[in-house]
Amino acid sequence: MTAFLEEKISLLRRPRRNRQTPAIRSLTQENYLFPHQLVAPLFIVEGDNQKQTIESMPDVYRYSVDLLIQEVIALYTLGVRAVDLFCSVSQEKKDPQGSEAIREGNLLYRAIETLKREIPEMCLMVDIALDPFTDHGHDGIVNEQREIVNDETLIRLGEMSVLAAAAGADVVAPSDMMDGRVGYIRSCLDRQGFSDVAILSYAAKYASSFYTPFRQAVDSTLSFGDKKSYQLNPANVREALLECRLDEQEGADMLLVKPALPYLDVLTKVRQITELPLAAYHVSGEYAMVMAAAQKGWLNATDVFLESLLSIKRAGADFIFTYAAAKICKNILKK
Repeated sequence: MTAFLEEKISLLRRPRRNRQTPAIRSLTQENYLFPHQLVAPLFIVEGDNQKQTIESMPDVYRYSVDLLIQEVIALYTLGVRAVDLFCSVSQEKKDPQGSEAIREGNLLYRAIETLKREIPEMCLMVDIALDPFTDHGHDGIVNEQREIVNDETLIRLGEMSVLAAAAGADVVAPSDMMDGRVGYIRSCLDRQGFSDVAILSYAAKYASSFYTPFRQAVDSTLSFGDKKSYQLNPANVREALLECRLDEQEGADMLLVKPALPYLDVLTKVRQITELPLAAYHVSGEYAMVMAAAQKGWLNATDVFLESLLSIKRAGADFIFTYAAAKICKNILKK
């Protein structure tokens, strides 16, 4: 044993040398996460002085417009430069066609106008889909046979996009997964003089079980069926690549993969076929699982979020939608 300890071991390559100190590790780190690479999804509700808890999403709230302003300013101060807006609509305003979605002066468009006036430097992204506004909970218009009809839905999505642009949105983000919606929305925006408004397409949005907390947040419940006839099959990759290519051809300015962590392979493959800016959505279920475990004391939520988002960056995302934006930015700024 003594002879073994005295023996000098000579190794040509010692990768641990590049991990010896914080300074060396910072020099050799391959991927970084910055506040300006995060998009904060925000939920809006009617009323004044409203900050409503969402049981399935701890530390995430629905805000009335007056308090939404304060939250957006706080995010901007932390370095976040983009938010994505979603509405929680009361049941009495919902109908099968999602008519409230195209009513001028509704909650969503009032929020856009107010935020753009109060903090014009913030990039305002707006979700374009009907599910928060329909009484059946689907992302499109439904016919008598309970089928989600594609082309009629496009017309409504185009109207929503134009109203959002007129209110001051910088980016419209269709999340419905109808065929041809990017091209149709682009044509509607251009005809109405909004050629500078960008389209971020939810190009590869999967029919995922990770969305349940989000649906609670916007109070959207399916009255029948599921979303598998328009959202992607979780078993498929080539289908996602096709959708991304089509959306790019139709004029999308940015592409998005959703969810993020269970689909890192998809994200990487999409990165390989496009030069467009690429986003990933770290969705409500991914957030809720970490927060639930943290409340049990099983892990440190901020550390897990940082690791998770770095893995999304590593897989190819240029920017990330996450409900943990504020938590992560506060941690980044401490370092």
